[in-house]
Amino acid sequence: MTATELPTAELVGRRAAEILAAIEADSEFPAFEAATLEYSSDWQCFTGFPTIERWNLDTDKGPLLREGLRAIALKASVFELTGDERAAEVALPVPVDEMTHAMIAQPQLLARIAERVGVSVIHQTDQEHTDYTSGGYTHAAYLAAWGAEPPTRYWLDKKEVDRRLAILAKKYDSIGMGRSGREHSISFAAA
Repeated sequence: MTATELPTAELVGRRAAEILAAIEADSEFPAFEAATLEYSSDWQCFTGFPTIERWNLDTDKGPLLREGLRAIALKASVFELTGDERAAEVALPVPVDEMTHAMIAQPQLLARIAERVGVSVIHQTDQEHTDYTSGGYTHAAYLAAWGAEPPTRYWLDKKEVDRRLAILAKKYDSIGMGRSGREHSISFAAA
């Protein structure tokens, strides 16, 4: 992942828990949460959230927001402890990473909260790692931070995500949505 030596998962987890508590205690957190969840009408990715079995925006968005916040806190912790943006791009599962995109789409609120908390929010698409595997570094840091297993509904291993994406791609292709929604052959005039 990087040449930087990563801090222990315990150290990252302890700091991530503090970061998340500070974010949630911020006076603008309720506005940030509401804005992030309102963004749901634009959540049209075909390869992120749909990898969640029986995905339902109404029932999944709240729990998934929690997991996205935990991911942001883990990444902020690694960055704070290493100063290395690449190292901070720890492995995340696709659905959780997708939720971080919804949070980052609230740049003013998130920037003000991060500034008051004293952390940097790290996310750069060309450096992100959506190759999360249970038992790996991110998993260990999550356990250290919150003392519980990440919910497997959202924290899907890369191998399982790939399997589900293959299933989705076939279904999308069957209705004319090529390359998992990156193109289509639908003629709106004919419809």
